[in-house]
Amino acid sequence: MTVYNNRGPNYSKHLLAVGGSWLYSLIWTVPPLLGWSSYGLEGAGTSCSVSWTDRSSESHSYIICLFVFCLGLPVLVMVYSYGRLLYAVKQLGKIRKTARTRDYHLLIMVITTVVCYLLCWTPYSVVAIMATFGRPGIITPVASIIPSLLAKSSTVINPVIYIFMNKQVRNFTHR
Repeated sequence: MTVYNNRGPNYSKHLLAVGGSWLYSLIWTVPPLLGWSSYGLEGAGTSCSVSWTDRSSESHSYIICLFVFCLGLPVLVMVYSYGRLLYAVKQLGKIRKTARTRDYHLLIMVITTVVCYLLCWTPYSVVAIMATFGRPGIITPVASIIPSLLAKSSTVINPVIYIFMNKQVRNFTHR
């Protein structure tokens, strides 16, 4: 929610949220540079990532933390946040019957966002876990390309979903 004052909109909460997410990502990307796990070429050697095949206990502990705090926790936060948003909109819909269509549309957009996030990151997560804890060589470089591309495409998916599913954005772009 944007707060307005006599000088215009106040985006401090939004900037704090964006800054917090950047700080959180920095906290989880720096440790391999300091020796807790490491970075190396990924799959076909076209990109760099955490060294999933490193068999050290330090690497395994980092990878477990990475999955818990950078996949599991964000999914829980998304489900909780979107659930609260849907609940609030649903309560508004009980007061104003005209909001029911908007509720349904918002529900579809939220479900689409969460499903796309999971579709992008689950294959990569499975391949990474198999490479980390499975037998050596179980994941070939070719088998790792599609999950890696899906994970990298996740940054583009939310804006695309928002643009295609938001009537205000579509109406604005067709002016």
